[in-house]
Amino acid sequence: MIKILTGWSHPGGSTLAHINLCNLFNENGYECRLYGPHYWHLGKCKGDLLNTAEFSKEDTVIAHWLATAEIPAFRKFILSCHETNLFPLKEKKLDAFDFVHFVSEFQKEWQDVDFPSVVIPNVLSDLKESPLNTGAAAVIGSIDEHKRTDLSIRRALDDGYEKVYVYGLVTDGDFFEKSVHSLLSNTVEVKGYVEDKQVMYDSVDAVYHSSDRETFNYIKGECELTGVAYNGLDSADPNAEYLSSEDILDKWVNVLEL
Repeated sequence: MIKILTGWSHPGGSTLAHINLCNLFNENGYECRLYGPHYWHLGKCKGDLLNTAEFSKEDTVIAHWLATAEIPAFRKFILSCHETNLFPLKEKKLDAFDFVHFVSEFQKEWQDVDFPSVVIPNVLSDLKESPLNTGAAAVIGSIDEHKRTDLSIRRALDDGYEKVYVYGLVTDGDFFEKSVHSLLSNTVEVKGYVEDKQVMYDSVDAVYHSSDRETFNYIKGECELTGVAYNGLDSADPNAEYLSSEDILDKWVNVLEL
């Protein structure tokens, strides 16, 4: 059985990646469960809370946001890294793992560790082309200093959009009060986190993205799927590879020797 263990299962890019990967495995006959400490992933895939996970030596385990100094008796033990500075691998002990999984070549180069690794991109959500002609723009992502939400809002306003929707959770309250709150008006509206991505993309014609750095950039890939204009800065673009679900599954099957 494949077991994905994560130290973070609140809404976010890594959680979505693990949900999509877990579903991809199960849809293709590879039994998989996602275990996390928070409740958001439950009901979106086969999953349980992290503290309920039990193991056997036949398990293939993919771990994220977790590190261990002990070498467990698993069939395969992989560290899946979706971060840069938030989870610096040079500060982690990697001996317990068979290899590290990265989501883009940019991220692998940034981490720069001398350890066996593979690069396999994330599975994108199943999105359809949006109708467009809404006259609105969106800013998508966590509302914090790293995402530079305020810059994205200003860029959208400067381009003449009369309605700007801000989709995402406030993950830095001080930043929100200092840099975003004053921009809110009848034109700029915070929508919060929306689970149905199709509804979100169908509400706008363009997305603005100004993050300091990204490891994969879901937003660019999702804009390509929906036909929504992507207005991103170079800093937010790791030039990640976007592959079909079938190709991603083939890569995982190969490296896990399933």
